[in-house]
Amino acid sequence: MEKIRVLVVDDSAFMRRIIKEMLNSNPQIEVIDTARNGIEGVEKAMALLPDVITMDIEMPGMNGLEAIDEIMKKRHIPIIVFSSLSSEGARVTLEALDRGAADYVCKNISRSVLDVMHMKSELIAKVKAVASTPKKEDAIIRDRSFCHIVEHTEKIELVTIGASTGGPKALQEILPAIPEDINSAIIVTIHMPPDFTRAFADRLNVVCKLPVREAEDGEKLKPGAVLVSPGGIHTKIRKNGFTGAYVKIDKEPEDAIYKPSIDVTMKTAAECYRAHVLGVILTGMGHDGTEGIRAIKKKGGVAVAQDEASCTVYGMPRSVVEAGLADRVVPLEKIPHEIIRLV
Repeated sequence: MEKIRVLVVDDSAFMRRIIKEMLNSNPQIEVIDTARNGIEGVEKAMALLPDVITMDIEMPGMNGLEAIDEIMKKRHIPIIVFSSLSSEGARVTLEALDRGAADYVCKNISRSVLDVMHMKSELIAKVKAVASTPKKEDAIIRDRSFCHIVEHTEKIELVTIGASTGGPKALQEILPAIPEDINSAIIVTIHMPPDFTRAFADRLNVVCKLPVREAEDGEKLKPGAVLVSPGGIHTKIRKNGFTGAYVKIDKEPEDAIYKPSIDVTMKTAAECYRAHVLGVILTGMGHDGTEGIRAIKKKGGVAVAQDEASCTVYGMPRSVVEAGLADRVVPLEKIPHEIIRLV
């Protein structure tokens, strides 16, 4: 198997060395070159045509955002940006994703050895994930067999959406297309750290017809409003007979790979809403959401998955499809229509 060829762009010689060592430690990855700034990064990207680029944001001269713009004008190469765990880091990272970056990794070099090891494993996993995007034509052929129309007779009271890699861009296409008179609550669970989810909810609130906010403990689920699960913790759906459904924010299970966990949110949604739930799984690596969709289906709910051809990473939707749980598999641009039709 050919190795994944990576170009590392960072103005710090120390970071270039560390990132190169991290990636080269995996036998499936080879760092073919490094660049010291955005200008050099663009030049080397066009000359070498790597499979993946890692990109620092803050660099003198041409910064990472400007370099992403220049690369995307000329060639679509998957780019993973490095971000800081802060509100400003979240804002800049979301801007990079809007401009075409495929994913991000938070820098933890100054923290504990455990954090550095986590960063290494996350970086390697994401490089492999964004490099494995299939040819669009092949993916379209495979997707067609799943595009049958599904009818659902139960009223949908809650739409629960799960996403990961590529999710921010996908959600910024889906949610603004949902009309303000939709008669269902919507909850979004996306793999993001703390600070990022609040910044993302604020960003969505600007572009959507529906009000969007980061969920708070005890907050009620209301038709025509979108809640975003906060990062670093789990969002569960609870119901009592007097006040209706509300969100419960807590740490359990603490050993979950992802916080927030899509499975946790969807399983608890199925317990409360039973057949009145629509589960939507969007682009992302891994299989979080599959067990949540299984719980929704078991209670009589309905499931929609994003198709392979429109995914940044066809991991989570693939898991749902291969488990035989998807009622409908459609391109990203048709998901708003499916939500409106089923609700």
